Amino acid sequence: MPQEQHRATSRVLDLLELFSGADGTGYTLTELSQALDIPKSSLFPILHTLEQRRYVLWDKRSGQYSIGVSAYVLGASFPAQRGLVALRHVMQEVVDRCQETCQLGVLDQGSILYLEKVDSPQAIRLISRVGDRLPANATALGKALLSGLSDDEVQTLWTAGLPRLTSHTVTELPQLLTQLAQIRRTGIAFEREECAQQLACWAVPLRRQGRVFAALSVSVPLFRCTEEKEALVCRCLLEARDEAEQLAESRGFSLLE
Repeated sequence: MPQEQHRATSRVLDLLELFSGADGTGYTLTELSQALDIPKSSLFPILHTLEQRRYVLWDKRSGQYSIGVSAYVLGASFPAQRGLVALRHVMQEVVDRCQETCQLGVLDQGSILYLEKVDSPQAIRLISRVGDRLPANATALGKALLSGLSDDEVQTLWTAGLPRLTSHTVTELPQLLTQLAQIRRTGIAFEREECAQQLACWAVPLRRQGRVFAALSVSVPLFRCTEEKEALVCRCLLEARDEAEQLAESRGFSLLE
């Protein structure tokens, strides 16, 4: 039986999560109270402590609170402790060969969470950032991750239907399950304009001890999608998969576990 969450701790985390998605926007005490449904009298001492520990900044002129440098320091410890530095070297090799953007992500409920990214040197490329989330059914990276689940496990992720990002997004569960079966056979996931217009993406699942723990993807604008480019991307991803899985086994990292 799951234990009930500690209310004060939950409020601290709710605050930090709200700030993390603010894109530089600050909040007044009143705005925070309304957004989180927490009385100002309860919220102020939490904010004061977070400000003292530099997890939150307070602007005296505007009266707004925003994310602080200590939150960055805390988050920056994740890559080194979870093996992302080593995996980034693998991703850089993919980008050097393909000249396209490479991303690393994990499955978090029905969404993918981007943990690392190496940008393409091309002027026209995918715009995204580490920490972004997208529906797993709409991305090649997500489908690669979902291929590690059973069909029953996949069905439990979406009780209200599959979300749609474009007119090409797969929103019917039987069609998604058919795609996942193919990914399990071929080892490569693919989507074309399901996540964003004029963009194609390939992805491979990464396994450790037989379980999918992450996935790597390469995104390519459609005007650069040739047969030669597709073959190169798939070859690079499969080779990167082998190298990344060897690193995971030898160093024992597991990212979100």
